[in-house]
Amino acid sequence: MSAKVLWHFTMSLDGFVAGPNHSMDWMEGLPPRPDLVREYVEALGAVLGGRAGWDAAIDEARPYGDWRGPIFVLTHHPEDARPADGVTFLNCDVAEAVRIAREAAGDKNVEVLSPTIGRQLLERGLIDQIDIHIAPVLLGDGIRLYDNPGGKPIRLQPNATVDVRYHPLDATTRLP
Repeated sequence: MSAKVLWHFTMSLDGFVAGPNHSMDWMEGLPPRPDLVREYVEALGAVLGGRAGWDAAIDEARPYGDWRGPIFVLTHHPEDARPADGVTFLNCDVAEAVRIAREAAGDKNVEVLSPTIGRQLLERGLIDQIDIHIAPVLLGDGIRLYDNPGGKPIRLQPNATVDVRYHPLDATTRLP
């Protein structure tokens, strides 16, 4: 397997990858697929994210809990960023940020964990693959995976057709 630039998210059924203010509490209680998590961790060489997501991270949360590889945070103001071990703040063009992350990742994947950066990279042809895990929840508000009002549609090559069927939980079993 060759290294990829992978735009990777769990997304609500209505298209949000984070709640308002980048909240991720909606993911609590979702059933994990340990084999899938292990697959991503083993292939992960570096992470590229944005400043808003980094600033919202709770206790300097890291992808997959205990993964300790390099994280690159793209920001216009690296001088006032909250520092952390293994995190490099970049103030450069997104293409340069990908180049830096790919170099650090070696023969492993770079995961893009930012909707805004992912959109910019997609428009420039710098995303190799998009992996989306659809969670059985409707958020109604938050940070969308792809938000580009007035932009042109981006056609994607499907590798599978996805059919999703959910049943609403009754009032006594609804998620918080």
